[in-house]
Amino acid sequence: MKHLISLKENTAKDLLTILRLASDIKKKRKRGVFTNYLKNKTLIMLFQKTSTRTRLSFESAMTELGGHAIFLDSRTTQFSLTDFGDEIKAIMRFGCALMFRALKASDVEKAASMNSIPVIDACSEKYHPCQALGDILTMAESAGGIKKIKKVAWLGIENNVSNTLKLACALLGINITIISPELDSSSVDVELNKLADKTGMVTYTKDVKSGLKDAQFVHTDTWMNMEFFENGKIKSEFKKEYEQRKKVFAPYQLNAQLVNKYCPSAKIMHCMPCHVGYEITRDAIEHKYSLIFDQAENRLHIQKGILMWLFRK
Repeated sequence: MKHLISLKENTAKDLLTILRLASDIKKKRKRGVFTNYLKNKTLIMLFQKTSTRTRLSFESAMTELGGHAIFLDSRTTQFSLTDFGDEIKAIMRFGCALMFRALKASDVEKAASMNSIPVIDACSEKYHPCQALGDILTMAESAGGIKKIKKVAWLGIENNVSNTLKLACALLGINITIISPELDSSSVDVELNKLADKTGMVTYTKDVKSGLKDAQFVHTDTWMNMEFFENGKIKSEFKKEYEQRKKVFAPYQLNAQLVNKYCPSAKIMHCMPCHVGYEITRDAIEHKYSLIFDQAENRLHIQKGILMWLFRK
C-alpha cells in the first residue's frame, strides 16, 4: 500500500508522477473541465495542529475531485481518553485515506504501518511532503520545467519543511543549498539526511553571500515552532528559546535588500504563514519576484496529484 510520509519511501518516479498528475489536473481546472475522479471516496483529515492552507487545500481538492473530506480536530475527539493505536485504527475504518497533521511523525508512521488505508503526513515535526511537492510544482512552472531548476537556496532554520524540500530536490537532481546557523533539534532525521547528502546535490553553509549566489529560488519559513505559542502569545517555557532564535537568525532574514544584492533574479518563496519582521519582510512578500501566493494556490493542485497517486492501482 502506498503512503506519503517523509519522501524517504518514495522514488524520483513517484514524485514526477505526482507532479505530472497535479499539473494535468490544474490545466483541466483552468479550462473548466470537471475532474470527478474520486467519486464516493472519503478523506479523513485529522488535525493535532492548527492549519489554514492544509485544511483548505485538501478539503477543496477532495470536493473538486468528486469526493468528500471529513475534518477532525483531535481536541474535540476522544484521543485523550484512550489508546492512540485503538482510536486511529477505528478512525481509518470510516475513510478511504487518512490525512494526518500531527505533533509527532511517529504517530503518522504508526497509522501507516497498519496498512489499512493510504496515509499522508500533512505536517509533523520532521516532515512536510505536501509542501515540498507543492514548492517543486511552483518552481517548475516558474522555471519552465523541473530540469531547468538549477539551484535552490533555503535561508533560515533547518526544520521539517527544509527536510522534505531538501530530499525532494536531491531525488530530482536539483542542487539545493541550506544556509543556516542552526537546526531545530526536534526535526532531525539522520536517515533522511544521509539519503539526501549522498546524492551530492545538497550543500550546507552559514555564509549568506556564497549560499545565495546563482540561486534561482530562495525559500524560508518561520524561525519559531507552532508549539511555542498559545492564543497568539509566547508560552513562558519557550520565551528563552524564542528570544535566542530571534538573535541567532536575524542575519538570515529574507528581505528585498538581501535578494537584490546577492541574487537579484531569484524568486522569493515562503510556505506561510509569514511572520513579518522576523524571517521575512513585507518588501520581500510583495517583491516583483515573489511566488508566495502561487505557492499557496499550488497546495490545492499538488494535493490532487497526491490523492490521485495514492488511489491509482
